[in-house]
Amino acid sequence: MIAAIVALVGRVLMSAIFLQSGFAKAMTSTATIAYFEKLTLPNPPLAYAVTVAVELIGGLAILAGWKTKPAALVLAFWCVATAMVAHYNPGDRGQMIHFMKNLCMAGGFLQLFLAGAGRFSLDRR
Repeated sequence: MIAAIVALVGRVLMSAIFLQSGFAKAMTSTATIAYFEKLTLPNPPLAYAVTVAVELIGGLAILAGWKTKPAALVLAFWCVATAMVAHYNPGDRGQMIHFMKNLCMAGGFLQLFLAGAGRFSLDRR
């Protein structure tokens, strides 16, 4: 029972950053697209749409424990990709902290991929 509760709390904590960030981006499309232009991403409006979808759908899937293994793989890849694109700047300590945070989250998602969502999840039903 304790393992099931810990797995649920872990999913809640792992999904929180994606749900908050995805919602914030959805509410600030112009600023987010401008930031993506600054990063020189190809097709910033498309990058914006993909980002909002990955963060909100992935965050909800992890939270609910629905399709957890594929969602965890997508988010692990996403964390590494965003670390490289948006945060890798060895001259900026703050950005490198975000870079390492993203790599840490990718590791957590790989663990979630291996372990699954746990007892209190839609996958388990």
